[in-house]
Amino acid sequence: QVQLVESGGGLVQAGGSLRLSCAASGRTFSITFSVYAVGWFRQAPGKEREFVAAISRSGGTTNYADSVKGRFTISRDNAKNTVYLQMSSLKPEDTAVYYCAAGFDVRVLASEYRFWGQGTQVTVSS
Repeated sequence: QVQLVESGGGLVQAGGSLRLSCAASGRTFSITFSVYAVGWFRQAPGKEREFVAAISRSGGTTNYADSVKGRFTISRDNAKNTVYLQMSSLKPEDTAVYYCAAGFDVRVLASEYRFWGQGTQVTVSS
C-alpha cells in the first residue's frame, strides 16, 4: 500500500511560519521513497490546484513557484522517508489545502505525479 501523509497545517497569523511534513508509509513505498521526487501543491477554495515547490530524489535540485520563492523552503530526509515544506512570512493568500505528491522527476504539473496525500489545511489570518 502506497501512502503519503501530510501534517503540520493549522491556523497562523500573517507573517508567521509553519512547517509541513510529508511522510511515506507502506512497506514497499517506505523502502523506495528515495527514488521519488516529491512536490508540494496547494488548492484554495474555488481555484485550481497549483504547484508550490518540488525536490529531486537526492535533494540536490529544488524548484519553487514564483509566489513562494524566498519564503518557502523544501527539504527532505530520506532516512526518515519525509519531505518538509518550511513556510515563512506567510500571507493570507497562502491559505489553501496543501498536498504532497511523489513522482519520478521535479515537475510543475500535477498530472506528472503518481502518488498523492490527502492534504493538510493551512489558514493564514490577516
